[in-house]
Amino acid sequence: MNFPLSFNQEFICGFDRGDTEGPFGPRFHIVHGWRLRGSVDGPVLRAALGDVVARHEALRTVIARDEDPPHQRVLAPSPPALEERHLPGLGAADRARAVEDLLIEAETGAVSARRAPLLRAVLARFDDEDALLVLAVHHTAADGWSVRIVIRDIAECYAARRALGVPPRPVRQYREFAARQRADATGPHARRALDFWRDNLRGASAVSVPVDHPKSSGRPEATAIHRFAIGADVVAPALELGRAHRCTPFMVFMAAFKLFLHRREGVTDLVVPTFSPGREDEDFHRTVGLFFNYLPLRTDLSHCGSFRDVLERVRRSCLTAYAHDTPFMRVVGVADGLMDRTLEDGRAACVFQVFPFPHLLDGEQVGDVEYSEVRRRLRSQPIGSDVPNGALWTLNLDPAGDVVAAVQYNSNLFDESTIAEAARDYTRVLREVVRDPDAPPVRVSRGRVR
Repeated sequence: MNFPLSFNQEFICGFDRGDTEGPFGPRFHIVHGWRLRGSVDGPVLRAALGDVVARHEALRTVIARDEDPPHQRVLAPSPPALEERHLPGLGAADRARAVEDLLIEAETGAVSARRAPLLRAVLARFDDEDALLVLAVHHTAADGWSVRIVIRDIAECYAARRALGVPPRPVRQYREFAARQRADATGPHARRALDFWRDNLRGASAVSVPVDHPKSSGRPEATAIHRFAIGADVVAPALELGRAHRCTPFMVFMAAFKLFLHRREGVTDLVVPTFSPGREDEDFHRTVGLFFNYLPLRTDLSHCGSFRDVLERVRRSCLTAYAHDTPFMRVVGVADGLMDRTLEDGRAACVFQVFPFPHLLDGEQVGDVEYSEVRRRLRSQPIGSDVPNGALWTLNLDPAGDVVAAVQYNSNLFDESTIAEAARDYTRVLREVVRDPDAPPVRVSRGRVR
């Protein structure tokens, strides 16, 4: 069955060069893992995975990008691969190491964007009551929110097959979202949103950063991951500052990131992209698919007398952008030249986001198995899930009170030492501003995006 693309799928297609790399390559995927406590029946788990693939069409939808017009093609249900491994005799420390090894292995592996289902799984058993479930889902089929839906539905379908729960309720399909999105594109709300972005981004250029190796150098394309932690001694005052200014943690961390970029690039008019969930319509809160929107947040830091001023301006830019959340394919159509600098030979894009998402399984019992997402990872790796152009910063708030952070970066463009230095500099700026938010933050009074 063939259906029109959503604007979100069109955005992904915008990075397509017609080859087997980029957003349709084998490593443009999302990988997550969950510790499972309890006796796990392998054949029942495999059947539950099949139930979820049948339940969510997006997991068996391929984008026919070579046809005119491009469209999404929903294929018949088929069982996903579940690889089982046995890793007995490991102590607690060795198990933790094995968990990260398995996740790194999955991130270096492949998930096809051309064959359904766009999902594969590994179940690693440490003993009869302790296991790790790793899911790798191609990013053309799902976003971060969707993967959390997938694991919850797996847990509920598994429990139902063991007569320890009821199957999850029916959901709307992603093709329905695409149809509604296109139907709403000419409505008054959509027109007001485009008017906002046209005015908000007039004359703007998204932040770009210099690369170590120009794109024309022909180095083999790859994405590496640099991981680091930001201590609770910095995170706690950051969260307290946010509460005092009615700001979310994202707003505080983004404000520090914009200040970091200002000091690095000497620019005060900063457009830093992030991602919004893109799920304003509650009908699709339990739907798997590509919903996220690429949201360009513009903030002018000129004449800010303190970090409190920076924070207030970032808060304002976030709230107005959220109120006009729009698929980026439509935004870029009214923002001439917004991304031009990121496409230059010697520069690349820089994107910033903060997790967690809702729907996390964190020590939650479903049927006779307890599920806990693996979120604490600090080992860097030379190969990971792809990003199309530049660097993607992700900060994860950990229940331990600190932040576990990662920068996914094109290693053909950036040296690891450059990314590691940037991570240290950002942490230094964050520590400085949350400890003394009244100090003058901006080093030049005025600037333009270059």
